[in-house]
Amino acid sequence: MDIRLVPATASDLAPARALARRGMLPYYMAYDLVWLDQAFDETWQWREQRVIFDDSRWLGFISLSADRRALYVRELHLLESARGQGIGAQVLKLAADIARERRLPLVRLTVFKSNRARRLYERVGFAKVGEDDCFYRMEWRTPA
Repeated sequence: MDIRLVPATASDLAPARALARRGMLPYYMAYDLVWLDQAFDETWQWREQRVIFDDSRWLGFISLSADRRALYVRELHLLESARGQGIGAQVLKLAADIARERRLPLVRLTVFKSNRARRLYERVGFAKVGEDDCFYRMEWRTPA
C-alpha cells in the first residue's frame, strides 16, 4: 500500500477534529480531562498538519511540530478501517524521514498510558523516557 503524507487544507479540519475527538474522548474521560474543540482548532492552525492517504482514500492525519532537537508527533489518528494494517508504522517511518531531512536526531511523542497505540510505538522503535499521571513520554532516535 502506497501511503503518502499530504499537507492538510482547511477542508481537512472538520474530519480531523471529529476523528481525534472520537479516538481521544474515552482517554480524556478516563483521566478526568476536558476535550475542547476550540483548543484542537487553535493548535490545527500552528502545527504542521499532514493528511494520510493511500492511493486515493483519506485515512487520517498526523500533526507535527519541531524544536532544535526533535520532531514531535502531536497527534496521529487513523480511521478505524485503516488500523491494524501497518499504516501507522509506515506513517511513523515517514515522520522519521521528515526528521532526518531536517537533521533532527529524535522523534518524540506522548501517549496516554492506557492507549494501545503504545505497543505500535514500541514496535517501531520508540522507548519510554518519562511519564506523569496519565502519559508516557517516548522518543525514537531517527535511523541513519
